[in-house]
Amino acid sequence: MKPAMGKLTFGTLVGYCSGVAAKKVGKAVAAAIGFGFIALQGIAYAGYIDIDWKKVKDDAVKKIDTNADGKFDVEDAKTYWQKVKKILTNSVPDASGFSLGFLYAVTYSN
Repeated sequence: MKPAMGKLTFGTLVGYCSGVAAKKVGKAVAAAIGFGFIALQGIAYAGYIDIDWKKVKDDAVKKIDTNADGKFDVEDAKTYWQKVKKILTNSVPDASGFSLGFLYAVTYSN
């Protein structure tokens, strides 16, 4: 059962719409990365290339690790969320409900 939205503000509405868009883009990006991995792994399995997946992982983590602790964790995700939220709520009236709408859409929309 979905929770009641309560007071619907402009911030909540644009947060919800942004969440729906982010979820769809996220799925597309995940699919592209998945297809890329499948293709590379198939080519590697056939013996055409060698891939150092540990180096790939280490380099990827180094790029997204905001607190330089050597891993991507909840603290890094919080940092990225704060940056994204600051950009998306800049000058938006009633922006206090943005997070509620965004997270509701990411969690419950199709």
